Order: sequence, then structure tokens, then C-alpha cells
Amino acid sequence: MLDTRKLNEGETIRRRRKCRVCGRRFTTYERVETVSLTVVKKNGEREPYDREKLMRGVRTACYRRPVAAQRLEQLVNDIETALMVHEDPEISSSTIGDMVMQRLRDIDEVAYIRFASVYRSFTDLGKLREAVEELLEQEASINHGESGAKPNEC
Repeated sequence: MLDTRKLNEGETIRRRRKCRVCGRRFTTYERVETVSLTVVKKNGEREPYDREKLMRGVRTACYRRPVAAQRLEQLVNDIETALMVHEDPEISSSTIGDMVMQRLRDIDEVAYIRFASVYRSFTDLGKLREAVEELLEQEASINHGESGAKPNEC
């Protein structure tokens, strides 16, 4: 072992290692698994919560977008923290999806639309347009709030 460091206030341990056979270096991350959580899917099926599945979905939405890997890691950490304080051992996939969408909206609008298109199962261009218009309306309401102008004064 070459190096060991604690990350996220001790919640994660990063270890740098070197293969004894080929000499190649690699990194492993170890996390304490605290609570067993079951995700209830839209069709009623249940499956264990999988951090990597959540991370894959977020990475896919942010593919080729200017979002740092650390930011994605923090997004997933924030969602996990919220899930762990949830008292019920089961949580719906739609609740998790809503949490992701809320955070992605603040990080990158294109990633938000990408995630929403899969999460909401857009079937046509009209549904995509509705999501974009909703995003634009929210942005406009935020901009009105920042300028101090009342909606009727614009």
C-alpha cells in the first residue's frame, strides 16, 4: 500500500495501491455501509439501493458537460445522506429521481433535461418541450426575484 487518506470527514477511505505482479498503481475507495435501504420501483419491484447505479445515471446525464467529478460525487453523497435519515427502510425510485432532478437543475440545465428525459420517459418532443419550458419559467421567476421587480412591472 502506498497511501491511505480519509475523505468526506472520515466517511470514505481512499487507498493507493501497487500490484505486486505487474507494478501498476490503482486506487480503491472504502465506505462504511450503514443502513440497508430498499428501492421500490414504479412497477412495484423492490431492489437493494445501489450507489453505483445512482452514480451511473448522474454521470450519463452529465456526459460531456462541464461538471467536475467531485461535484457529482457530492451530489450522490448529499442524496445518500438524505436517504439515510429517511426513517422507512423502503423508498420509492420516484423520490430518489426527484432528489436527483432538483440537484441537477442547480448544477447543469442540460444534464437536468437529459436526466428528466429518461426519468420521466419522454415519449415525444412535446414532453421535452414542456420540461424545457418549465425550466425556463423557473429561471425567469428566479431572475425576477433577483432584480427586485414584481412580476407585473416587467
